[in-house]
Amino acid sequence: MNSNVISASAEEIKKSLGNWPARLQSYARADNRKAIWQMVNTFGPYVALWVLMYFSLNWSYLLFGLLAIANGFFLVRIFIIQHDCGHRSFFRNQRVNKIVGHACSFFSTIPFKYWAREHDFHHAHNGQLETRDIGDITLMTVEEYRNASFWKRTFYRTYRMPFCTFVIGPVVYLLMNNRIPRVKLPGWSRVHAIMTLENVLIAAVYIGLGWLLGWQRFFLVQLTCVGLFAMIAIWFFYVQHQHERSYKAWKDNWDYLLSAIKGSTYYKLPRVFHWLTGNIGYHHIHHLNSKIPSYHLARCAKENPVLQKYVTSITFRESLHCMFNKLWCEETERMITFREYYARERQAA
Repeated sequence: MNSNVISASAEEIKKSLGNWPARLQSYARADNRKAIWQMVNTFGPYVALWVLMYFSLNWSYLLFGLLAIANGFFLVRIFIIQHDCGHRSFFRNQRVNKIVGHACSFFSTIPFKYWAREHDFHHAHNGQLETRDIGDITLMTVEEYRNASFWKRTFYRTYRMPFCTFVIGPVVYLLMNNRIPRVKLPGWSRVHAIMTLENVLIAAVYIGLGWLLGWQRFFLVQLTCVGLFAMIAIWFFYVQHQHERSYKAWKDNWDYLLSAIKGSTYYKLPRVFHWLTGNIGYHHIHHLNSKIPSYHLARCAKENPVLQKYVTSITFRESLHCMFNKLWCEETERMITFREYYARERQAA
């Protein structure tokens, strides 16, 4: 983990990265040829592996499982394309972005318009303690947990169990959060209507494919892919924002630059996993400028090493510890475990 993140002050980070808008501007330009190639090398393998999964049910469940894991990652790539289209960054033409984004939603099962709007909100408020319930994983501060009722603490502790967060959570997220409009801010009524229409169309396509290909086989293959994709996606999102030296602040003291650099991680993975996950591991750069398409993120990081200087760089092995981060301590400005919390409480008693 980068020790500069711990030692650097907010003033030092702002001074060193003060020119970040100009520095990133040249990367925030869509390249249609790269975008088309991304679609070819993503949808092609996904469909091929999907067909193999379908027929592998005749041969071996072990083979089916291995193919499903691989295809779960390719569905992550499809979702990253949807994600970039939602940021209006994948293609130069915005009408094409909308068409491709909606097409991706039939694979991911995540409604394009509603999710993109909610995700834009997340980018604009990342780390703001007032808006933890929109586009983010539920989080309590130490003080909130200390003052919570027994039942609220119990619910939160259950929710924060790894099995609930990374297995049950993705299922709930797909079946409820993306079917029922939870975000009800002024001006969102049209987005809610589009969400309902998108869900009806997704359901119609799935019913049609189930009737054509066989209900049991189609849903076993597709829902396995979607389930694995959701678990991978939730894990990445969690690691990128729930790391120990993250950034959380109340709106009056919140800073956009710090929320991107300190509130997001650089997930340092082997190159093949960066490719399989659409370079979303360069999450700090993505939060600095969401107009940078995924296929430019790695080059941006390589050509601008200063962007890596203050970010929390975390390997897969180090990221496993993140699942024990449960509470935000405003006093020390870090995520802490339940064990650490209760040890502090006993000492203070």
